Amino acid sequence: MWYKAAMRAVVQRVGRASVKVTGQLTGSISAGLLVLLGVTQDDTEADADYLAEKIAGMRIFEDATGKMNLSVSETDGAVLAVSQFTLLGDMRHGKRPSFDAAARPERAKALYEHFVERIRALGPRCETGRFQEMMEVELVNNGPVTILLDSKKLF
Repeated sequence: MWYKAAMRAVVQRVGRASVKVTGQLTGSISAGLLVLLGVTQDDTEADADYLAEKIAGMRIFEDATGKMNLSVSETDGAVLAVSQFTLLGDMRHGKRPSFDAAARPERAKALYEHFVERIRALGPRCETGRFQEMMEVELVNNGPVTILLDSKKLF
């Protein structure tokens, strides 16, 4: 791989979001953030800490004047964190994604759980999906506001 892979997050400001596994609700929030998280084989707890702190502090909620100036914590919002290795799909060659950069499941699960615990330690309530399960994610994107982040600050 010619570039350094990084933990990736797709962050969406939502009016509500939920995740189900085999029809059973595993996580649900009203206003807050849906975070889809992809973990690479090169990631460490420092990568998870960086993204958790960045996401918990993102000022993408409107204040009384309508300006994006408040974080999820300041609005009493919650976070729904869903592990999604497909964020690491490399489509530069061919028509089928390569997931070579994705962490092995054991490592990815440990870093995903570390990320969730770090979010909780920073204040927001954090709901989750189920790691390595087929999930149905529903959301109402508020804005729409969608932000892409990575732990190596590539974008």
